[in-house]
Amino acid sequence: MKHLGKISVVLVLVLLVAACADKNSPNYQYMPNMYEPVGYETYQGVDNGLFPEGTAAMLPVEGTISRGYMPYEFENTPEGKELARLNPSPLDSLDMEDNMVKGAELYAIYCAVCHGPKGDGQGNLVKREKILGVPSYADPARNITVGTTYHTIYYGLNSMGSYAAQFANEKEMWQVSEYVMKLKEDLTK
Repeated sequence: MKHLGKISVVLVLVLLVAACADKNSPNYQYMPNMYEPVGYETYQGVDNGLFPEGTAAMLPVEGTISRGYMPYEFENTPEGKELARLNPSPLDSLDMEDNMVKGAELYAIYCAVCHGPKGDGQGNLVKREKILGVPSYADPARNITVGTTYHTIYYGLNSMGSYAAQFANEKEMWQVSEYVMKLKEDLTK
């Protein structure tokens, strides 16, 4: 019984302390530099003496491009797509086997869910009627080339959005484009 009385007194004291706590005032900060940020906002005015106009960083120079990125030369217009039609693949033809293997892997990840593993427009989402109107690569009205395929991956077309952000680099997009042309060739035999 004595233990029950001690436990109840401790419980009452804990409840009393918890009830008196003010949730709007913070606790003590033993190391305030870990709780409060000291970094500068990137483009906000800060008097740091490093850059003009008190900014913490400067915008890139007009006309520069990021390291490892090459801009795509064709615009996102129907005329740009027609110009891309004549654009050949820059991949080395001696590595065609490796490119096809990698292209098949990437196609299975990003494209087959809609376009189907054979390119016949019967992917999993089409079969479940989540997406309608995905044509087959064998459709004679689809006069696709490796250049227009790359253009479509880069910018998107109709209800298909751009997939350029999913790929690590331009080489992977060209590998998938070449694999799509192989699928088209297999379907039209």
